Amino acid sequence: MPDRTHDFGLYGARGERGSQAAARVLDSLVTGITSPVTNRRGLAARLRYLTNSPAGHQAMQQADITVTPRTLKAWQKGTQRPNPANLAKIDTAYWALRRKNVARYLLQRLNARGGTRVEVHPLDQSNVTRPHQRVLEYRSLNIRNWDAIVTAWAQGDVRALDEAWIDQMVDLGSQWGKYEYVSSVGFAA
Repeated sequence: MPDRTHDFGLYGARGERGSQAAARVLDSLVTGITSPVTNRRGLAARLRYLTNSPAGHQAMQQADITVTPRTLKAWQKGTQRPNPANLAKIDTAYWALRRKNVARYLLQRLNARGGTRVEVHPLDQSNVTRPHQRVLEYRSLNIRNWDAIVTAWAQGDVRALDEAWIDQMVDLGSQWGKYEYVSSVGFAA
């Protein structure tokens, strides 16, 4: 069985970790408020979403938003505006909570009917000299259990996501190490 890659890109290959590519696809499946947080409407919608549940308040704490209830009410009424640092924290808290809430739905969809077919496109070797190039082809596999992947993604745990992704790539057999880094990953929920 191949070992994990230590010096990726040493010979000029380009790509990204498969887990990062999968996280980007999962991120694209999460929809939310389209108005930017700097817009009055976008800020009001995010604050409404965050303050309507205990999970929202917890997300605000995790994003390090430490304001008094009075200030929070002033933000909600529009009589006071958060500074740019707090605007960024509000946006971060909103998307973290949104990911957590959507994760349950994604798990149901991705695990349904025996799993989801994933397309794995190999890394780009156009800058690698001939003697160092590998033979890589497009691969597809069916991931039957997405629990560890989606949980790590929803929590923002990069290391756990990478481990969960590699655990699924092992299903490619002895060639799984060739797909630790990829040019893209595709699937739908």
